[in-house]
Amino acid sequence: MNELVQRLSQGKHPVEASLRPEKTATALKESIDRGYVHIKFTNTKGGTDLGVQLDTEASSFKEADFDHQKGKVHLVGNLTLNYVKVRCVADIDLATLDGKGYLEPLE
Repeated sequence: MNELVQRLSQGKHPVEASLRPEKTATALKESIDRGYVHIKFTNTKGGTDLGVQLDTEASSFKEADFDHQKGKVHLVGNLTLNYVKVRCVADIDLATLDGKGYLEPLE
């Protein structure tokens, strides 16, 4: 298995919602509505920015208040990182757009 995938599969790591041009809860909501979000693992060399195809059934938005930028979202989705299929799981705080996340290898 790839070293990066292995490291991000062990324990929870600091993540942030990687949004452009503005890092706002509204921009995150628009990404969620499109079914595709960018999650950045900030404790890797240079940061690892992953594009995640959301699994809307596994994700949860019931604690999210996008209008007031508070609460949390639980994001789950699949991607391929360095030729390894993985599931990305991240909990993001809407006030800071930071949180914790990890990868689960699917192979």
